[in-house]
Amino acid sequence: MIENLEVLNKLKSELRLRGLSPMTVRNYGFFVDKFIKRIGKNSQDLNQDDAKIYLSELYENKARNTIMLASAALKFFFTEILKKDFSNVKIPKKDKQLPSVLTKEEVKKLIESTDTEKSRLIVSLLYSAGLRVSELVNLKVDDVNFSDGTGWVRKGKGSKDRIFVISPNLAKEISEYLQGRENRFVFSKEGPLTTRNIQKIIKNTSKRAEINKKVTPHTLRHSFATHLLEQGTDIRVIQTILGHASLNTTQVYTHVSNEQLKKIQNPLDLL
Repeated sequence: MIENLEVLNKLKSELRLRGLSPMTVRNYGFFVDKFIKRIGKNSQDLNQDDAKIYLSELYENKARNTIMLASAALKFFFTEILKKDFSNVKIPKKDKQLPSVLTKEEVKKLIESTDTEKSRLIVSLLYSAGLRVSELVNLKVDDVNFSDGTGWVRKGKGSKDRIFVISPNLAKEISEYLQGRENRFVFSKEGPLTTRNIQKIIKNTSKRAEINKKVTPHTLRHSFATHLLEQGTDIRVIQTILGHASLNTTQVYTHVSNEQLKKIQNPLDLL
């Protein structure tokens, strides 16, 4: 239906105008498109009961976090595009799962198990700066000051810029790696690498390192934050480094620091 195609394009345009990430635009567009096709109505005839029908069917075979994303997409679509009420549709709460974290020894083993210099630098930078994978692939050479080990994430999550700090030794190694290369991006010449490419590097490297945990690029970000907390870094500083809008997001790391738990003297021993 032409009308539905137009309203879907309107949705994507509105998301872009609000500075939301390409990933959000794609995901919201995907779920709204699926919803419209499943219900089979013109967009102006859609109502909250239609949304409930679609979301209830997702519960049959989709993860809670997927249903949350679909719910958020439909809520934006109804309230911001169709200008209709969505208050009677209850959005599920996110599963409270603690992030997987590597020990310092496992991070070292992961870095040592990379099979190319480029892969080693990618894994090292993800951990050293606590970058999101999307931030790493879009990192440009001009946004890094290798002499003082600092860099800028441009238009990160929420379209915000933030500064990051990396190991002086790593900054020197990356600078040397770039010598003689005409790279626009730190790890690619003209356009950014795909996040899928980085995910495959991490997956294959973790297999070679024989790490039994599930390891993703985000695992290195979680590990970076947890290790900062374990060495006594203030949680508000960690919040700033990670670019979290809310301290509540950063608070999760207070629950995963095993090293801090080990330092607690058990009250039984004080009897």
